[in-house]
Amino acid sequence: MEKGHERGRPRQAFSPSQPEKLGEILGRLFAARGWGRRHERVQLEEAWEAVVGASAAHHANVGALRRGVLEIVVDSAVLLQELAHFHKRRLLEQLRSRLPNLTINDLRFRTGMTNRDESITKSSRNGLPASSRKDGRHERRTGRGE
Repeated sequence: MEKGHERGRPRQAFSPSQPEKLGEILGRLFAARGWGRRHERVQLEEAWEAVVGASAAHHANVGALRRGVLEIVVDSAVLLQELAHFHKRRLLEQLRSRLPNLTINDLRFRTGMTNRDESITKSSRNGLPASSRKDGRHERRTGRGE
C-alpha cells in the first residue's frame, strides 16, 4: 500500500502552505455547539433593553426571530398597543442599527407571560404574594378585599 493511502482512500495530509483560516474553524465549532444562536439571542435581548429602556424591557421580552420577524411578548395589552402603534417604527429602526448582522424586517407584538410574570407565578399560584400565618402555614391572598 502506498504511503498516505489507507484502505483505498487517499489520506489528506496537513499542508502547512495552505493553513485553514481560524474564522472558518471557529465558525464550524460555533455551529456544531449551537453557540451562535445563543450569542445571537443575548445580543437581541441586550439591544432590545437598550432600545426600549430597562423599565419597559421588564414588561416586554424578546420572543423568537423567524424569517425576519421579531416577536415581542408583552405582559400588558395597554403596553402592547402603545408599542405597536406609537413606537414600532422607531424601535425597528434602532434595532436594525444596533444589530446590522441580523435581518429584522418587522416587529410582532403579542401578550403573554414575561420573565417578570414567571417569577411571580413561581412564588404563588394566583400571582399575589403568600402571607405567613402564626401556625407556620401560608395563606394565599385573593386580592378581593378579604
